[in-house]
Amino acid sequence: MEKEQKEKLTHEELVKKVLDNQPDDEYLYDLSELFKIFGDSTRIKILYSMFDTELNVGDMAKILNLSQSSVSHQLRILKDSKLVKFRREGKSIYYSLDDEHVRTILSLGMEHVEE
Repeated sequence: MEKEQKEKLTHEELVKKVLDNQPDDEYLYDLSELFKIFGDSTRIKILYSMFDTELNVGDMAKILNLSQSSVSHQLRILKDSKLVKFRREGKSIYYSLDDEHVRTILSLGMEHVEE
């Protein structure tokens, strides 16, 4: 009987530890939304096209064989999710990955699927 109580206590402690370390629901929701953005192959292609350089919509459309309208639509989603940033140069707008975190997520994801 003592062993059962000890196991029960251990499980209760483990559950408490996991619950104490669990992020708030708000953060988990935001993380889920972020992964939904990565769940679209067109957006992944757009992100990868900017992995080492910045591009304008026309260049991305040519690289990905998509319409400029389609690329612009996806870029809006990526900008809203803070995965892509942009800068203006005259009349041109150039897009690039927002920060090193985006590059890391892409790299780790690719490493995982290539295993």
